[in-house]
Amino acid sequence: MTRNILLAMTSALIVASCGTPQERCIRRNTEEYRIVSRLLTEVEANLARGYAWEERIVTSIEWDSCPVIIRDRDGDRRIVYRSCPRHVADTQRYRVAIDPQAERRKRDGLAARKKALTPGATEAVRACKAAYPEAKEPG
Repeated sequence: MTRNILLAMTSALIVASCGTPQERCIRRNTEEYRIVSRLLTEVEANLARGYAWEERIVTSIEWDSCPVIIRDRDGDRRIVYRSCPRHVADTQRYRVAIDPQAERRKRDGLAARKKALTPGATEAVRACKAAYPEAKEPG
């Protein structure tokens, strides 16, 4: 999970530094709308499937060859390889039962929130396009 969060934060940082001023303005001013839309999509998918997905980190041990420095009878150093344990973390997705009534209430709440955010997001996009007009391609 920590690895996923780190990757998401790194990706978000890279993406946030990219784009035109207009795109950055739109992304900055429609963040809540996009989050609510993504959550609504997830809840609708859970209802369609009948279950939700969750993730957990599973740690296991794998055996690997590790270099070890030893001294031979003459006192010279040599590198030999011996088996050694290596801890490996893996992310597993698993199904989780949902309460359909609770998911419907969540869906309805998110749909209402999305509907309330739509005019503000639309106005923000319009304002960003007016403030940062993009140059037209010659052609």
